[in-house]
Amino acid sequence: MHDYAMLADGDRVLVAVSGGIDSLVLAWLLADWRRKAPIAYDLTAVHVDMEAGDDGPGVVAIQVGTIVAQLGLPFRILPAQWRPGPEATAAAPGGHDLCFQCARSRRTQLFAHARDCGSTTIAFGHHRDDIIETFLLNLTCAGNISTMVPRQELFSGRLALIRPLAYLDKSEIETIGHQLGLAPVRSACPLREQTRRRDIHQLAEHIYRQIPGAKEHMFAALGNVRGNYLLRQTGGRRP
Repeated sequence: MHDYAMLADGDRVLVAVSGGIDSLVLAWLLADWRRKAPIAYDLTAVHVDMEAGDDGPGVVAIQVGTIVAQLGLPFRILPAQWRPGPEATAAAPGGHDLCFQCARSRRTQLFAHARDCGSTTIAFGHHRDDIIETFLLNLTCAGNISTMVPRQELFSGRLALIRPLAYLDKSEIETIGHQLGLAPVRSACPLREQTRRRDIHQLAEHIYRQIPGAKEHMFAALGNVRGNYLLRQTGGRRP
């Protein structure tokens, strides 16, 4: 929070709550920190409902709303503007392209909602494992060296994305959630546990088992880039 100056007095913050333990712990953290912080900021939880129907919110959205209410936060449900059909789900090899499209759609919807309600900040529950695995995913599947960052400004500084859990491992967040009595809401995603990101997670876990300290070194490396020792982009190949 301090290293990246994530929050300032008067910020209007949306915390994206999917129902997973990461986002639930994040919602608790921001609510708890606000009570003792030397600054004041507005905080609202928001959930993109992938199951919304004509008769109202889906089951997951309702369950998430119940938990958020116990944390004492206002809660908004956004019916998803895009959802993959059964044909697209069945045809998605490894789920990579479909997951990317779905995540991009949800994020675009959150950006639009933040603009409409005058929010300055969106908080996501991504953690250290997510940051390392995004780096590996981009490296192996997208051909670039990049990852998620703890704080990122968009739209000429009108909106900031923050990830306050960036220094924590998934296992630490699960421990905190257990101590708080928070139970994750099971996702309704049809590709759950069958995506390219899941493959990358298993690869990362294999590396950690084989090389002690690899996780710490990989995370440190993302802030220690030696540009002079990377390939230059050129207009063509050398003969």
